Amino acid sequence: MAEVARSADDVANLGLEPLVKVYSSLDWDSLLPNSSGTNFGPLQAASPSVSSAAHAVRLSADRLNQIDVSRLLPQVSEPVIRARDQLQDVTGALDAAADAAQIVPGMLGAEGPRNYVLMIQNNAEIRASGGIPGALAVLNLDKGKLTLGSQSSATELGVMSPPVPVDPVQQQIYSGRLGKYMQDVNLTPDYPTAASTAQAMWERKTGQHVDGVISIDPVALSYILDATGPLNISSPELIGLAKNKLPTELTGKNVVQTLLSDVYAKIEQPKLQDAYFAGVAQEIFAVLSNGKGGAKGLIEGITRGAGEGRVLVWSGMTDEQSVLGKYPLSGSITGPSVSPAQFGVYFNDGTGAKMDYYAKRTVQLVKECSQDGYEQTTVRVTSTNTAPADAARILPAYVTGGGIYGVPTGSVRTNIVAYGPVQANVETAKLDGQRTDFAPYQHSNRPVGVLAVQLAPGETKTVEFTFGKIVQHTEPNVVVTPTVQAVKEVVLPTQNAECVPGS
Repeated sequence: MAEVARSADDVANLGLEPLVKVYSSLDWDSLLPNSSGTNFGPLQAASPSVSSAAHAVRLSADRLNQIDVSRLLPQVSEPVIRARDQLQDVTGALDAAADAAQIVPGMLGAEGPRNYVLMIQNNAEIRASGGIPGALAVLNLDKGKLTLGSQSSATELGVMSPPVPVDPVQQQIYSGRLGKYMQDVNLTPDYPTAASTAQAMWERKTGQHVDGVISIDPVALSYILDATGPLNISSPELIGLAKNKLPTELTGKNVVQTLLSDVYAKIEQPKLQDAYFAGVAQEIFAVLSNGKGGAKGLIEGITRGAGEGRVLVWSGMTDEQSVLGKYPLSGSITGPSVSPAQFGVYFNDGTGAKMDYYAKRTVQLVKECSQDGYEQTTVRVTSTNTAPADAARILPAYVTGGGIYGVPTGSVRTNIVAYGPVQANVETAKLDGQRTDFAPYQHSNRPVGVLAVQLAPGETKTVEFTFGKIVQHTEPNVVVTPTVQAVKEVVLPTQNAECVPGS
């Protein structure tokens, strides 16, 4: 009772009270990047208080964790467990706030201008971290003032010769294309690798130094438009490209379909499609830089996008990246942001086209019966090609690929990549219930299985990878490539096999 009371007192006086003062001192609307700049003084001044509060709450959480609740009556132990769990959640949030207060001002240009490559990932042609990096631009940040600089595309950057050096292990899994084409830097799900490679490519081809790489996809852009309100297309160039065949008003409801489907049906030339894609992204960021939309809605939208893996950030500054690496925002497949029993399921397009708009997938973990004291888990991936039966006839060749890479027109070919926890083994793979060959690898001490699946219109197939020798006994979770689908539709609840005790 004394320990709980002491913890509550410390949380209130050393944690809550300083945070209330910090909260009231900040103008949250002014902290977002905008066209006029930001006064980071209050945030920088608040940083020590946030760090101190995080430390106090962490100590209180540790104090409660040391209580042996097994010796207590349920009427006492249950409230203690609830308090402990709640403090643990608060500790994580406060640590994140303290880290943000430490690095955000610098990353937004408080101490000097920053430039970042902005990659718009196109989920219609899937890559492990989201989609092919089609449109590229430079985000300029100077004391919180946001402007959009030079624009380009992965196609315009061309082939890297010689290729940019890449980790040999990842090159073995994902091919030498990683360091050769900007379109393929994110065949690997490890975003720090993809981003650092993209930085090197950009600097080599343009001669412009950039401080980091930020990635976002059209679904995350839809969250931003939900906060800012509709975007009226005013650019004469975009209106000319659309030729009255595409919406003149983009909203959170129609921007995904417009960018990932309609643009290919209404604009014939790939180069013009890329120009429209890039132009829309520019207009959305222009709205963002003008401060349209409330801070609360924008922060919620960007946070949602980050939580779904649709917003990823990498900094070329080692100290900043070491902080980012603690969180899923970094897109790392190893390190402190990865939970102990984490699995990963990632998709890479093998069609060479934009057919992933029609691919629908589900991913489910199945906890198998343990063997010899080790955990076993099967990763089940079900994929369906929802394209119409006559896709070969009615869809543009740029969408179907036209069979240029050996995939029948209208079909979808996907390389499914499954990661297990560290020190585990990937043991078997099945396709529709039948054992099949697959490519096994190791990446950062995590087992990796790769299997290609091809689907005709209307066809469904299920792939299962079974991982054994799992030493982690915590509850497993799975991270997946963000697709056009909502993540909650893709990731199904974990299923537990029926096991006989002692068997």
